[in-house]
Amino acid sequence: MLATLVRTATISNFPKWLAPFVVLTALCVSDSVNANMVALDKGGKPVQAYLPTDVTYNPDIPTPESVLGANIGQWHVRHDQLTHYMRVLADHSDRISLEVTGRTHENRELLLLTITAPSNRPNIESMRTAHINAMNSGIKVTADAPLIFYMGYSIHGNEPSGSNAALALAYYLAAGQGAPIDALLNNNIVLLDPSFNPDGLSRFAQWANMHKGKQLVTDSNNREHDEGWPSGRTNHYWFDLNRDWLLLAHPESQARIKQFHRWRPHILTDFHEMGTDSTYFFQPGVRSRKNPITPDENVTLTEALAAYHAKAFDKQGKLYFSEEAFDDFYAGKGSTYPDLHGSIGILFEQASSRGHLQESINGPLAFSTTISNQITTSLSTFEGALANKPAILDYQSAFVKDTQALAQDGDISGYIVGESNDSGRFNAMLSLLNQHNIKFEVVSKDSEIGKQTFSANRAIYIPAAQAQYRLITSIFSTQTSFENNTFYDVSSWNMAMAFNLPFEAVEKRDARSVKTAANAQLAMPVLSDSLPANAYAYAFSWEDYYAPALLQSLLEAGVSVRSSENAFEAKLVNNQRHTFTSGSIVIPTGLAQPDNLLSLLTEHASALNIPVYALASGLTPTGSDIGSRSIQPISAPKVLLVGGEGTSQYEVGEMWHYFDTRVGLPVSIVEQQKLGNALQSGYTHIVFASGRYSLSNDTRDALSTWVENGGVLIGQKSALRYFAANEWLNADILKQEEIDSEFDEDKLTFGDKSALYARKLVAGAVYEAEIDITHPLFYGYTDTTLPMFKTSNMVVNNYYTPFTTPARYTSAPLLAGFSDEKLVKLIAETPAVITTKQGKGVVIGFTDNTQFRGYWYGTNKMLSNAIYQSGFLK
Repeated sequence: MLATLVRTATISNFPKWLAPFVVLTALCVSDSVNANMVALDKGGKPVQAYLPTDVTYNPDIPTPESVLGANIGQWHVRHDQLTHYMRVLADHSDRISLEVTGRTHENRELLLLTITAPSNRPNIESMRTAHINAMNSGIKVTADAPLIFYMGYSIHGNEPSGSNAALALAYYLAAGQGAPIDALLNNNIVLLDPSFNPDGLSRFAQWANMHKGKQLVTDSNNREHDEGWPSGRTNHYWFDLNRDWLLLAHPESQARIKQFHRWRPHILTDFHEMGTDSTYFFQPGVRSRKNPITPDENVTLTEALAAYHAKAFDKQGKLYFSEEAFDDFYAGKGSTYPDLHGSIGILFEQASSRGHLQESINGPLAFSTTISNQITTSLSTFEGALANKPAILDYQSAFVKDTQALAQDGDISGYIVGESNDSGRFNAMLSLLNQHNIKFEVVSKDSEIGKQTFSANRAIYIPAAQAQYRLITSIFSTQTSFENNTFYDVSSWNMAMAFNLPFEAVEKRDARSVKTAANAQLAMPVLSDSLPANAYAYAFSWEDYYAPALLQSLLEAGVSVRSSENAFEAKLVNNQRHTFTSGSIVIPTGLAQPDNLLSLLTEHASALNIPVYALASGLTPTGSDIGSRSIQPISAPKVLLVGGEGTSQYEVGEMWHYFDTRVGLPVSIVEQQKLGNALQSGYTHIVFASGRYSLSNDTRDALSTWVENGGVLIGQKSALRYFAANEWLNADILKQEEIDSEFDEDKLTFGDKSALYARKLVAGAVYEAEIDITHPLFYGYTDTTLPMFKTSNMVVNNYYTPFTTPARYTSAPLLAGFSDEKLVKLIAETPAVITTKQGKGVVIGFTDNTQFRGYWYGTNKMLSNAIYQSGFLK
């Protein structure tokens, strides 16, 4: 290197007398110069290198690289950088308006850019209103009506090519000048949602960037390509947001659905990534695996757009595929939810570099290439839609009329749903209906439908004949037989079953039996503005969904509380009587209580909408007296949730989300490799989600001792296998080979392999269990059957006793969704919940996921009971 410097100094314009000084300087800084002489990865490309050359670009519009200081694809863009650039564009372009539609759990902004020609801006609200009016009425619009695009990117944070492509697409729409831009923006509207999942995107960007070296490493084993737990795929609570379009458990989804219904776009895009050795997929997927309520014309139009994706990739010589692998069945995915509303939802999946450069069977895959691919199909979506604009405009009006015809021709008049003594669950369901623009009416007179009676002012009626007919049909479906039994995701999401609420489909011949009135209102719990100070005790029922949250808030405030093992009737201060079911919470005033007990009770109960009753005496007319040994103290729990590598990030996140947002219980999430060190920290309960567990011998021994000394160990799904193997839980779980033996393979061919595999799965179906409502794990439940959501084919052999098996599946358990009849037969009458005493402690096993995607409200309380009511099991 020194020789090079001397030679450079000699042959350049440097005076010869400076050459020694050049050498001396080189010697002094040789280390830094050596470092900088190593070839560095430059990565990425300037924005215009990604974009079409048939337009020019306004030099007054800042490029991403000029604002971010790096080319697109050189680094993974963080969400704060992404939003900063979008704000810069909005400030510099008269085509763009920017709106903050909400915030994530981590307080990141959710942005939506509305992009159209400047001449449209004064009329944009009237354009939107005219479009919505046409959607509501089904009138055929004129040929000059605008197409509305909703371009959404990277709902999975570790599939970042979409959000990085959004940088280039936003610049293209802001700065592009020429006929293609005019054709797109002069009479159409583009809604740009640059990041569906800001928290996950930022988590993954940090991971990929922190492991990027000066030299890019293509080895898939490199840490850059092997993301740690939890992955950036998920949001803050480790949920898959692409399964939340229907369930709306999270603010990201709630904000997005609000905008979807505000605009009702013609086309919505959903950009994803898949395995590195894949190519590029665009819809349509497998036609026989679409939701049957989606019109065939939707697939036909998707095929028409696909021709433009193919043309673009053919021109580039890129590999791609379509019409296989992926389905459009589950209504809660980004490519399916729009289909049930007359929009065309389009799923894009492509091979992922995961980091910046990774080896694949198709050669090295660069991050910049994946970004380029998403830009390509974004632009081909525009081109294909404009070419097929008349057909797309006609489709939405036809969709409305066809939906009206379906509702008119169908046998179902609507659905009736009752409250079931729990306003918490019921109100949560009503909120979900409102967010989906589903209209309902209050039942004004007692109604007998089927074998059930629905009480006046405590039930709602959802008419089928409304704009949301298709979605309503979907969310109340009890279908168990399907044309195609292969499901990419769940096969049922019945809302009433999820919330464990009584419901019936009302046939048109019975519609007159349901009476509603415009002025009818739902009965609300009677809450006291203030509680009397002269009560012997205060009490509230455990039936309400939010009763655990009220209990937890009181425990944190230092209130002395007790739970009743048995039902009892009490005399109230107002001379009335009230019956309290098992698990009801009692607050005796004779115990040491905070000075502000009354205000605490009133404030927290009012916030949660839970009635609190003032008891006049400890002597009860029936059942246990207040001083009975069957009314036991409850202490504030200290809960450890096992996480880390090997555990299911989704199930751990679901439990964390439930405890954190619906109970208000702070839990410690400890990685399984560090569990042994944490056992001496005074935890009362330890929870294992599904996962692969490999604790050390010392940790297993310590955990056994912890249980025997009074700890409560709780496991779910595959954790039960680990519990059984360590003899913590008395359970015999069928091996996969035993399940396989139930399926005859003699007459099958190799081509039947995938179909056979699908038959052996339980693809998200609803199963009915018989439950013992006198058992502490089912305190607060009033019916002896419970819909449970099953997502695995795990079968526990039936060692039934009434004291250790408080729930087991019924003899014909399948309520909704697909399961092969052989699996249904295997699962019938087997345990759904198991308990085993170990010394002074107890082990509890749940066969199913009690917190599924934050949606299955009906089984949530089982986990709270395992925490707060478990003292009765020891």
